[in-house]
Amino acid sequence: MAYQGFAQEYLGMPAVTRAYTTACVLTTAAVQLEFITPFQLYFNPDLIFRKFQIWRLITNFLFFGPLGFSFFFNMIFLYRYCRMLEEGSFRGRTADFVFMFLFGGFLMTLFGLFASLFFLGQAFTIMLVYVWSRRNPYIRMNFFGLLNFQAPFLPWVLMGFSLLLGNSIIIDLLGIAVGHIYYFLEDVFPNQPGGKKLLLTPSFLKMVFDTPEEDPNYNPLPEDRPEHQPRDRDQNEQQHPQ
Repeated sequence: MAYQGFAQEYLGMPAVTRAYTTACVLTTAAVQLEFITPFQLYFNPDLIFRKFQIWRLITNFLFFGPLGFSFFFNMIFLYRYCRMLEEGSFRGRTADFVFMFLFGGFLMTLFGLFASLFFLGQAFTIMLVYVWSRRNPYIRMNFFGLLNFQAPFLPWVLMGFSLLLGNSIIIDLLGIAVGHIYYFLEDVFPNQPGGKKLLLTPSFLKMVFDTPEEDPNYNPLPEDRPEHQPRDRDQNEQQHPQ
């Protein structure tokens, strides 16, 4: 029963959240089982551009460290806020959500070229948290029963918690900065006088990820209408034999 409940919950996750969290868990499991090592995953511009180890552009977003408190903490926040974004403000706009992933990953990678950052998954999680918090400014939050605050303060609370644990806050600041850039370009600037939408999701992403909407003005040919399908005709003949 527990397995069925877990399977049902897993399959009920929206597609992008399921794909990303699964990739993160499987990557960590592969490292834990020593199938691969973190040295094969971390962000290294020299190996990427000179040795053509292109996979590092992706794998550095998938590894959150060995199993432990930090890993589970990151996974909970990643799953929770990625899912709430996908089911909330990005509901029915999977292509736009994927484009946000690509845009955020691109900016973080650019920053990684000039800084000694090896894994960017935590920064990506903070970016998701930041965008969600700015789009839900009036939600009241509670952090471990110690702090009560409104949602826009959540990324800063997480950064303070990371600082208390003795971690560097550069990663958190990077996630906040990239999240703010996306939020400003997507939600703020287009609504200002003279502003316009600068982040346009490529059409090929919409073709791949978004189900095309039905044209309300489409008028099917008589032979294509449901009442004229062979199955319906057979049923009508059985119900009304001559």
